[in-house]
Amino acid sequence: MLTAEQVKARAREIGFDLCGIAPAVAWPELGFFCEWLARGYAGTMGYLPRTARVREDVRQVLPSARSVIATATLYHSDRPLSIESTDEEAAIVSRYAWGNDYHEVIGRRLETLIAWMRGQASGPFEARAYVDTGPVQERVYAQAAGLGWIGKNTCLISPELGSWLFLAEVITDLALQPDAPGLDQCGTCTLCLEACPTSALVEPGVLDATRCLSYLTIELKQAIPEPLREALGRHVYGCDICQDVCPWNQAAPVSAGQEWLPRPGLDAPRLADLWRQDDEALRRLTDGSPMTRPRLTGLRRNVAVAMGNSRAPGVGRELERPDPAGDSPSRDDPMVREHLEWARRRMREGEP
Repeated sequence: MLTAEQVKARAREIGFDLCGIAPAVAWPELGFFCEWLARGYAGTMGYLPRTARVREDVRQVLPSARSVIATATLYHSDRPLSIESTDEEAAIVSRYAWGNDYHEVIGRRLETLIAWMRGQASGPFEARAYVDTGPVQERVYAQAAGLGWIGKNTCLISPELGSWLFLAEVITDLALQPDAPGLDQCGTCTLCLEACPTSALVEPGVLDATRCLSYLTIELKQAIPEPLREALGRHVYGCDICQDVCPWNQAAPVSAGQEWLPRPGLDAPRLADLWRQDDEALRRLTDGSPMTRPRLTGLRRNVAVAMGNSRAPGVGRELERPDPAGDSPSRDDPMVREHLEWARRRMREGEP
């Protein structure tokens, strides 16, 4: 008979840093999602309201579900925090996007785990695996499985590993012994709320995604609202500020996984270099990483805003150069052009 302890031990052997079991029930925390949507915090992410009913309970995904095998994978790399970056010529890319696409890496590990489980189980069973792509409120089940707690910055925080974690899960009809839920250990700390440059954390544990730098640079496919552009600073993809300031991350261990180390060109990339690259070079740079999500026009838009926020003379000179001619249609996109002109105006206004 396959036991929970055997599953968790095998998960660690495969490469998961944490693994726990949660009952496949409608946890009270799941109910806030619909209220969050009603507040308009999902912005243009239309896939969220479309799957709202399914996200209320994993048994909407797998009616026979009895257990959720929750996993967490540490991706913390040996590099400075983004809040420590003072190089005005450098772009800021969220730590999770430096390496290989976690969907693929972790997805393969989940497949390996399920295949092993089928070989060990006494009979057939149903299982569905998801890596941040399915209609599952992963943090709720990770908390229920004892991996940590949902912090005031809305991230899953492990007392041992911090919050630099990729979450994934296997929903199954196997009846596995559950773990005790994680307990909130944020206490009175509000550093993440205070550090958010756009006040996107409207209250502890509640994020208005429409103001979040990660949403603005990744999920939003339209123009970035002008009042929020200055707050982007030099962020060109995602944001780690609320994790950078978290006390639980100050002593976070470094992952041994080579797949999470910065890919060539993504280790503190230069803003001018990113802008100067043609479309094919940008595709090669982001291929196989999470950075393909905003498409080339979204990435160009973000780089233009970041250049406008930079105070580096070299970046200013790059902004004023004639636009490179050639095979880069993304530079001629009307949305990109509008953000580029904003950046030029901002740079000129900041000149002495």
